[in-house]
Amino acid sequence: MSDLQRSFARAKLAGLPFEPPLPPNTLLEQDEEEDDDENNKKYEQFPEPSPDDDDSSASSASSTGTIRPLPSKLLFARVKGPAPSKNTLSQLPWNDFFANEIFLEKSSPTGNVTHHVYITQPTNDGPLFVTHHGAGSSGLSFAVFASEICKIIPNAGVLSLDARGHGETTVQKVDIERKEDTKPSDNALDLRLEIFSQDLVDVIELTRQKLSWTQLPDLILVGHSLGGAVITDVAATGKLGSSVLGYAVLDVVEGSAIDALQSMQNYLSTRPVSFPTLAAGIEWHTRTRTIRNSLSARVSVPSLLHKSPFTPLNTTQSYTWRTNLSATQPFWQHWFQGLSAKFLSARGAKLLILAGTDRLDKELMIGQMQGKYQLHVIPEAGHFIQEDVPAKTANMLAEFYKRNDRSAMVLPAKVGGRLGSLTDLAG
Repeated sequence: MSDLQRSFARAKLAGLPFEPPLPPNTLLEQDEEEDDDENNKKYEQFPEPSPDDDDSSASSASSTGTIRPLPSKLLFARVKGPAPSKNTLSQLPWNDFFANEIFLEKSSPTGNVTHHVYITQPTNDGPLFVTHHGAGSSGLSFAVFASEICKIIPNAGVLSLDARGHGETTVQKVDIERKEDTKPSDNALDLRLEIFSQDLVDVIELTRQKLSWTQLPDLILVGHSLGGAVITDVAATGKLGSSVLGYAVLDVVEGSAIDALQSMQNYLSTRPVSFPTLAAGIEWHTRTRTIRNSLSARVSVPSLLHKSPFTPLNTTQSYTWRTNLSATQPFWQHWFQGLSAKFLSARGAKLLILAGTDRLDKELMIGQMQGKYQLHVIPEAGHFIQEDVPAKTANMLAEFYKRNDRSAMVLPAKVGGRLGSLTDLAG
């Protein structure tokens, strides 16, 4: 550079405002921040409402089912949020949402089952929504939904059961050779789909007997994840006859559910083994966005945990998972095989509610184009749709019922002892 060029450059620089030099590693930190922003965008597929927003939700996997695949392929990645305030961590009682709980006994040659059920009875010929939760959950997964649906349809009832191996339902196996009871254990549980299905049919009939109903009310079967497979199987068998008006499946599709099972054990290994208090369990579920609706978490999470017994190695009281999901792995594939075909072929009105259209497999896409079922997508919800957006889910189920309500159907008047034709009615 010549002296003339240097002089010209100094004159130009002198007129610029002074900027302090960048501190060491600033450029490196900026690059890292840009990388973090890009990584965060992978999890921001949908707007993230506040934790207490009824329409907030996130993808989760406490219940074996359909998991939204993230762009990073981390199927069970959680988006951490701000820790909930302490006043949102207190447990809520079940009777804030249901009128009664009942225990129903069912005996068989191989074992005795005590089914635990939450129920609000229908009145004045109202419908009964029968709900079945997913694997690892409990009947209280539908607690807030139950209160919401009864606000919309005041004469409706809700029956929500704890499946065997979940909640407070217990199974006492019988040693056939010795004809004596054995201690319940995870290894003793038979969790095949057909067993869950028969349990649901038994619970409905036992409830009818217990409450002295002369006949079953109109039924709307509602199942989340594994529960969706169960209620679809029940509808396909026709064991409940014409009592079933329709059935609704929440966020489970055969193809994506089976694909997600490959990552299930990895997910389970990341969960805490225990919690020091119930409040700590609620806090973990809301902070990790496993359940984003704190109201639902406060009533449903405590039913997922129980006090661990004192042992020489465990001298402090803690709360552990009530259901050993890892022990159910031998049944996972069987739960969802053939689900799409059964869903489309079973008799009754059909409703599918998903958290994303990416869950639809080819068979269901063709069925949707043929108008074989009603489809709703809630993009702001995660896997636990009924917990994340209970009011919206209840509204969709209420509309589904009203659309298929037989009592609202008006038949043409009879003419001459037979249904009048259009000509008869016109003339």
